Amino acid sequence: MARPSPSALRDSPVQTLDLTGRLLVAMPGMGDPRFERSVVFMCAHSPDGSMGLIVNKPTPGVTVDALLDQLSIPRGPGSRGRIVHFGGPVEHGRGFVLHSGDYRVNASTLRVTDAFGMTATLDILDHIARGDGPARSMLMLGYAGWGPGQVEDEIAANGWLVADATEPLVFGADDPRKWEAALRSLGIDPLLLSAAGGRA
Repeated sequence: MARPSPSALRDSPVQTLDLTGRLLVAMPGMGDPRFERSVVFMCAHSPDGSMGLIVNKPTPGVTVDALLDQLSIPRGPGSRGRIVHFGGPVEHGRGFVLHSGDYRVNASTLRVTDAFGMTATLDILDHIARGDGPARSMLMLGYAGWGPGQVEDEIAANGWLVADATEPLVFGADDPRKWEAALRSLGIDPLLLSAAGGRA
């Protein structure tokens, strides 16, 4: 079968797909170890570029309580035992909270969809610690970013699959199982996909 021309790829549906509020699911063998078996929640996607947060990679040894101590925010019942996730390779020292849509801090909260929001100010950490923050949330350090057209090119090159984001998948599934759960939501058996991705 003939390969599509670059102009055909530029005009393909991938280019007009709105990824905001959806999940990117890494294909096996995508080539970047930072994104291996990752599930990325897309907070923003436009012709100017894209921004997302990896939702299934904990940051080893970093807890929310330890982060609150560093920021001089009092610990509370809402922070106890919670971990911090690796949101992506860009700006490791910057924190983001992906949360359910029931929470908003004035103009500081990006309303991604009705079900999801993202806040990057200290107010939300204080609210989470006190127990009056969003019903469901994840704290990340760093984020994943793409320039104009970059994520579309990676999807066209079979680097990512696109899946719908649901609260149970993003917030409820165990981190090691989210990649498989996202694939299964597309009707794909992860074992078969892994085998296919491993062939030369």
